Amino acid sequence: MIQIEEKLYQNRYRVDEGRPHIKIKNRETCTLCYDKSCTVLCPAGCYRKNETEEVTLITDGCLECGTCQIICVEHKNILWEYPRGGFGILYKFG
Repeated sequence: MIQIEEKLYQNRYRVDEGRPHIKIKNRETCTLCYDKSCTVLCPAGCYRKNETEEVTLITDGCLECGTCQIICVEHKNILWEYPRGGFGILYKFG
């Protein structure tokens, strides 16, 4: 059986340098979040907690699924837009 990591590796991502399509609006707001679910539920692993429990975001490899918008509904601290045309995830099937 193929592991999810192997399937994700087949996808390609065209990075739009200097114009991320996702941003954390206010990093201080993330400190108010108790469970920081974005660090666990993002299927691409774009959100991570560092050693000081601060949430960091790396948009390279984002699947553009919108999960982060849904799970951050309490604080509404995610600014999410679709990438410009020609940038973002390039799904590879087969």
